[in-house]
Amino acid sequence: MTETVVDFPRNFKKALNDGQLRRNLRAAMDTLGQRRRNLFSDREAFEQLRTRGDAIRQRALRKLPELLEQLERKCTENGIQVHWAETPTEANQICLEIIRRHNATRVIKGKSMVSEEMHLNRFLDERGIEALETDLGEYIIQLDHETPSHIIVPAIHKNRDQIARLFHDKIPNTPYTEVVEELNAIARKILREKFFAGEVGVSGVNFAVAETGTLCLVENEGNGRMCTTAPPVHIAVMGLEKVVERLEDVPPLLRLLTGSATGQLITTYFNMITSPRKPDEKDGPKEVHLVLLDNGRTEIWADPERRQTLKCIRCGTCLNHCPVYTRLGGHAYGYVYPGPIGSILTPQLEGLDHAGTMATASTFCGACEEVCPVKIPIVDILRRLRTESYNQADSSNAVKGHGYKVNVAESLTWKGWAFSNATPWVNALNAKLLGLLGPQLPKLPGPDIVKKWTQSRALPEFASKSLHVLAKEKGLNDE
Repeated sequence: MTETVVDFPRNFKKALNDGQLRRNLRAAMDTLGQRRRNLFSDREAFEQLRTRGDAIRQRALRKLPELLEQLERKCTENGIQVHWAETPTEANQICLEIIRRHNATRVIKGKSMVSEEMHLNRFLDERGIEALETDLGEYIIQLDHETPSHIIVPAIHKNRDQIARLFHDKIPNTPYTEVVEELNAIARKILREKFFAGEVGVSGVNFAVAETGTLCLVENEGNGRMCTTAPPVHIAVMGLEKVVERLEDVPPLLRLLTGSATGQLITTYFNMITSPRKPDEKDGPKEVHLVLLDNGRTEIWADPERRQTLKCIRCGTCLNHCPVYTRLGGHAYGYVYPGPIGSILTPQLEGLDHAGTMATASTFCGACEEVCPVKIPIVDILRRLRTESYNQADSSNAVKGHGYKVNVAESLTWKGWAFSNATPWVNALNAKLLGLLGPQLPKLPGPDIVKKWTQSRALPEFASKSLHVLAKEKGLNDE
């Protein structure tokens, strides 16, 4: 759990005032959105594929306990060592023990959101172990001491000029250039040297197949394959929910993932890891470890409605189509998972009292649901999280920190409002008073909530006479 509560209003204001950030995001969103629309131009075919993807993920989650046991059994048979971690702290400790057992001080990493959830890089750095990100986007933000701004495109908030200046400033003897090919070559030269110096490789897992004990890894740059083959030890970290039942489940999910994420029919590399290096093989790690992280996922799974959150395949398309994310970027959210999926996942992982405000970062427009490749009911879950923020839930499946926004003054205000509307003479008196005092409200001393409201909105004009009085003057009776 994050130690401090994120100051969302401050973060949001800062992001909205950053014109360059908004231009960068807008350009990137337009490109990603158009690529996706081009690939899934056949609406009927896309809906059929979504239905299939939803069914696969629903089936996997329904059978999750037994599939995880099957995955462990198959992986163990294949020579993959399986570790269970209830918390990020436990997962980090497991990784550290493996690394130290091999006297390693250099770790090379493929892209992994679960490792971000664990804050693995910081954990290792504090213990004298270098963890180098090898995905180009992750490498860029690591150079700038930032966290990912997007699930798929970590450096989406930066343009070419910003990246060029970063390389020039942070990499010795690097000339300034905005040529993409030259920037790629600079990074590739540095990373190639690191690949062969890395003593342990760390990766995420996109899908884990219970039927065969296979770890599937999707990528475009080849860095993931280098991280999982060049070092003698490979550690794969994954959330419990990433398991699927059968190998035949992977192709439709892969199609949905790559198409939704980047508008590609298939990624450049699709890695399937089923065992360590065998005696007759020339490359690959001598050891493969799989770390399965819970971190609140079993609690989410226990609730049928909240369980839908775990269907997510981390494609990031809900971010690309969200009017809130496209104006703020990922850093404004303050947590690992931003955007619509972050707004429902993070409060469940961190607790409503810590991250409940994330559930308010939505217009309820439903664009995220429309494009979600596995049909997660994001809006319904957001609505529930907002409700539980204000209500003390009786159910044992309530989200942690429920009722944290309960406010006596607010509660009494709404009760008074209800009483007023249910009592004609009180309602008439309130209407008359508001008609007389309404124009003076922004000028009153004390809390400036009314003043802030009227800065961007016209204060409604309260009628000097109630509807009842006006009707009477017109000769209309109550019937």
